[in-house]
Formats: sequence, C-alpha cells, structure tokens
Amino acid sequence: MPELTSDPLLLLLTAALSYLLGSIPFGIVITRAMGLGDLRQIGSGNIGATNVLRTGNKPAALATLLLDAGKGGIAVLIARVLVGADAAQVAALASFLGHLFPVWLGFRGGKGVATFLGTLIALAWPAGLAACATWAVTAAISRISSLSALVAAALSPVWLVVLGYPQTSILAIVLAALIFVRHQPNIARLRAGTEPRIGKK
Repeated sequence: MPELTSDPLLLLLTAALSYLLGSIPFGIVITRAMGLGDLRQIGSGNIGATNVLRTGNKPAALATLLLDAGKGGIAVLIARVLVGADAAQVAALASFLGHLFPVWLGFRGGKGVATFLGTLIALAWPAGLAACATWAVTAAISRISSLSALVAAALSPVWLVVLGYPQTSILAIVLAALIFVRHQPNIARLRAGTEPRIGKK
C-alpha cells in the first residue's frame, strides 16, 4: 500500500463514492431490463456475470461482466486523477466492498471477481491483464468459472510483484482473500466434484 498522504476527508469521500459506485448491482438491473426475471432466483442466485450466463443470454452476461469490471476500474481511475495514488487504492477496496456488500440489496452482493479484475487493470494494467489471462487459460482447461477466479485471484499478487507493482500486492492479497471467503460454497463443491461448468443453465 502507498503511504496515505492525501487529505483524510478526501480519502473518506473517495471511499464513500467508490462504495456507492461498486454497489450498483448491474446483473440485476440488466436481467430485469431484458425481461429475464429476478437474477437472485436463478441458478446460484449470485448477481454476477456467470449466473447471468445461466439464463442463456450471452449479451446480458457480457454486459454484466463489463459493467461490473468497469465500475471498479472507473472508481480507481477517477480517484487517481482527482486525488492521488493512495486514493486509487482506497477506491479499489471501497468499490470492491460495494459489490460484495451493496446497501441496495441488504449487503448481500456478488463474489467480486469481475470488479476485482477491473480494479486491478486500472491499478496496474500489465498485472491486470496477466490475471485476466490466468482466468481465461484456467477456464479453457477446466470449464469451471469459480476455479478460474480462485486461481486468478491467488496469482494476482505474484503478477504484481513480478511485473513491477509490489506496492499494490498487499491490497491484492486482501481482495484475493475476500474472494476466497466468498467462494467457500464453490470450494466445497469443487472438492466434491459437483461444481457446475461454464454455460450450464
């Protein structure tokens, strides 16, 4: 983490606004707008792109993926330009927590993978792209979204250090740990061999 040198009030405002941006449940907004029903009553009940894909609507899933990633990335970029590097990392954490614990849904949100990747790309794009590639390769081999997310999250601090962004690795470890916590049911199903594969309705 960089040293927090910006005005504490600015950092607090950054955190609040980033949280609100991160808490927008795009998966629910998109599926309702497209007449696909209540996403929380479909598949796993998760509000992320993987569960949207279970509706069979690939454009809706892609839109959810891009918007969930974009809200994290945009929060980071705005905070960096307007306040500084320390605010960018505050924005990354706050927007990620907003997705996981959105006030609009009783603090029951998604698992944060797309938002995590979006913030990582905005913070350190080479490491972010490496994490995305890790997800893609694991998904191509296993066809399991949750496993791909866990592998990408676990390796993200390594990519940050290897590619020259060690100051961001502590934040990545924190976010990756939260992803593992949110994926506990998936980890149990992976161990049991019952985790559904990508594209299964």
